[in-house]
Amino acid sequence: MAVTAFRDLPLADRDREWDGAAAEKRVRAWAGAQDEPNEKYRDAHVWYDADAKQNFTAYKLLIADVVGGELVAVPRGVFAAAAVMQGSRGGVDLPAKDVDRVKSHLAKYYAKLDDTPPWED
Repeated sequence: MAVTAFRDLPLADRDREWDGAAAEKRVRAWAGAQDEPNEKYRDAHVWYDADAKQNFTAYKLLIADVVGGELVAVPRGVFAAAAVMQGSRGGVDLPAKDVDRVKSHLAKYYAKLDDTPPWED
């Protein structure tokens, strides 16, 4: 189990729509990860199961998309991941030891947006 390293991706416009399924397809194509995930693909997610990193289903909390050929964090994707961490959409099944690190990762993007994560309200 692993929290991805914070990459400090550039931010897309705050009002950019978020379509996780479409972003997933673009990230796979951009990363050249059509058959199996790779490190570039991993960078678009906040968490993955390191024991199953060869499976796409091991990657959770997608927050990035490809815009103009560049991987960027999408604010609405960050907000969606934070909401899931708060239990939205049934929450996410992560090891308890990783929850604080995932929240810390997401909080760094909230700080870049000059905003406060929901768990700090």
